[in-house]
Amino acid sequence: MRINDVILQSVTKVVVFIIFTLAIYLFVSGHNNPGGGFVSGLILASAFCLLFLAYDTETIRKGIPIDFKVIAASGAFIVVACGLGSVLFGEAFLYQTFTTYTLPLFGETEFATVTIFETGVALAVVGVVVTIILSISEDV
Repeated sequence: MRINDVILQSVTKVVVFIIFTLAIYLFVSGHNNPGGGFVSGLILASAFCLLFLAYDTETIRKGIPIDFKVIAASGAFIVVACGLGSVLFGEAFLYQTFTTYTLPLFGETEFATVTIFETGVALAVVGVVVTIILSISEDV
């Protein structure tokens, strides 16, 4: 018998949006302030775990048809490719470089290769954590 979780599901819709917003903020501010790919990946994984708790896993997998193992593997590939990319240009492994752009609404904006690296870390963390949570939940 399924318990009616209307309140939990209603609150989850709002809270997941807030969690996603916090994760994006921590990711963007991560290379200059505390945060970054690892922390934002954990926060994103917690949002997915909340969705899996509020709704059943079959509903979420049908609504979000993502294989989190592929997400983890692509994140690890991005991390390694970012490190090898600097080697191809004759620099040390994971050497960081940056440039600045002038964007219409934001003005002078800095882009660093560490952002690509942090994206890979975030994807790897989300993929691994959600895969572990899903594999634990399937054993029940």
